Amino acid sequence: MFSCLIRLTKIEIIFDMKKNSLFTFSIIFLIFSTLFIVKSCGNRDDTVNCFPSTNINVVLNLNLPAYFNLQTVGGWMYIDEQNSGTRGLIVVRTTNGFKVYDRNAPHICPENNTTLKVEENIKIICPKDGAEWILLTGQPTKTANVPPKTYPYTYDSASNVLTIYY
Repeated sequence: MFSCLIRLTKIEIIFDMKKNSLFTFSIIFLIFSTLFIVKSCGNRDDTVNCFPSTNINVVLNLNLPAYFNLQTVGGWMYIDEQNSGTRGLIVVRTTNGFKVYDRNAPHICPENNTTLKVEENIKIICPKDGAEWILLTGQPTKTANVPPKTYPYTYDSASNVLTIYY
């Protein structure tokens, strides 16, 4: 009978330890889950909540003379074709491929004078408040603390075709 009590006590201790571990794990999981949800809700693609969301679907044949500027690093163009967003895109050739920016300012709600434009072939500016970003990287340099919204793309070097989508 004495040995049964010892075994029962060992089992209770092990069970209590497992309960505490489970409880501790549950608390840690709850804390990290809450932090993740708060972080993901606050980020929202690094744009203001009134940023317009539209489908992007543009195919550019870079062999055509109209897209000559995109043949060299640092070359850029405005793209205002069908399915290129609400205000168009800025496409830039970089050393590693391309950057495709939305022309809506990412840090303020759209108005008449919030369409981004390229100046001096090195920066993107917002006419409304003078916010600036580096053209090749999208890094904010003045006023805004978020980069312009970018879109994914695929580039087929064999056919020299750039496809932009979202």
